[in-house]
Amino acid sequence: MANILVVDDEHGIRELLSEILNDEGHTVELAENAAQARAARLRERPDLVLLDIWMPDTDGVTLLKEWSTTGALTMPVIMMSGHATIDTAVEATKIGALAFLEKPVTLQKLLKAVEQGLARGAVRKAAPAALQSAIPLEPAALAISPVAEPQETGPQAYQDFGLDKPLREARDEFEKAYFEYHLAKENGSMTRVAEKTGLERTHLYRKLKQLGVDLTRSKRNNA
Repeated sequence: MANILVVDDEHGIRELLSEILNDEGHTVELAENAAQARAARLRERPDLVLLDIWMPDTDGVTLLKEWSTTGALTMPVIMMSGHATIDTAVEATKIGALAFLEKPVTLQKLLKAVEQGLARGAVRKAAPAALQSAIPLEPAALAISPVAEPQETGPQAYQDFGLDKPLREARDEFEKAYFEYHLAKENGSMTRVAEKTGLERTHLYRKLKQLGVDLTRSKRNNA
């Protein structure tokens, strides 16, 4: 199973989350403040982080920003808070948080968020190392119920890529699968795909044409 880092200054919450996640078969590392979280991040290389926003030394949003700017945000991070405003949650997702959970966190929402966060991280790790920096840890839509359900039978973003191919060819294959994944996920909406991938529509159309992505199929699916 996964190695999960839980960062929260409340002892009871840390113990509760640890007990739940241990029961699910995960290995859990606990940190009560940002200093301990930094050390655990370097020591354990967690597959997922559950990060409280309000902490006494450094708040979770500041720590998230620190990881993002230093290149340490290589794992999915799910923010937690019982007092955060919508603006705070939006800021966290813009920095790179995968989702936001409101306290008290229900068992169902916690397990769903963890499962989907780990699935998102696994997709990123499955790509060739040379391409991993190109794959965003894309923030989910802001909601108490976090990440969009991964498509088990879905697009080619889940496929294995041939590592014996030239880098350019492998990169083109990955980019094609990446855009086809988002087209399928957004039901062919070029506007939403442009927003998700951070490209202008004109650039996006040109990129899809260059990669040979079948746009007529996406339009049919969106009809």
